[in-house]
Parts: sequence; C-alpha cells; structure tokens
Amino acid sequence: MNRRRRQRGAAVVDFVLILLLLVPLFLGILQVSLVLFVRNTLASAAAEGARFAATADHALPDGVNRTRQQLQGVVSERFADDIRVTTVMIDGAPAVEVTVHATVPALGIGGPGVALTVTGHAIKETP
Repeated sequence: MNRRRRQRGAAVVDFVLILLLLVPLFLGILQVSLVLFVRNTLASAAAEGARFAATADHALPDGVNRTRQQLQGVVSERFADDIRVTTVMIDGAPAVEVTVHATVPALGIGGPGVALTVTGHAIKETP
C-alpha cells in the first residue's frame, strides 16, 4: 500500500516530460512542411510565369501578373510582393527569368521566418 502512495501522480509527471519532447518535435515538422509547401508553390508559379512571359504574344509584365495569379490561388497574397521578371541568355538563346522572393513566417503566424528565393526560366519564343 505504501508503494502505491509514492507512485501517485507519477503518470502526470511522465506525461509532461514526454509532452516537452513531442510538442517541439511536432511543431518543427509542421514548420518544415509549411516551408517546403510554400517553396514548391513559389517555384511552380515562377516557372509558369516565365513560360507565359516567354510566349511570342506576351510581354514581361504579363509574366509578373501570371505569377501573382498563381500564388494568390494557393498561398497568401503576401508571398506575391517581390516578383521580378528579366530577360537573360541561356546557352546563347534569349530567355525569360522570373524570380520570386518571399519570407515564410514561423508556423505561418508571424515572427522571424525563413527567407526563400526561387527562379523560373523559359526560352523566349521568336515570332
């Protein structure tokens, strides 16, 4: 009977100790997942914007608009703030380069975040 009294409340202590390990692990996995999702979305939107701007009947600002539309359809509008479209040369051929800069806040709620820069390329069509 004396042994049972000494172990009373031990389950609560064990639960708190395990929780102190599992909560940061879970939040870290959640943050990595969010960053990877946003990075992949940015890369896809940049590539789509570059392909759109590289077509013969569209201009560079059309690539910015297409990239912004792609991002607004999937993630928050704050990721569509810094989009740059330039013309570059790739292996001697004119190409369009779309660069998107964004910051993914910690767990998506604010605070210091992870800075991301992605680039999409497409060879420009000649009319």
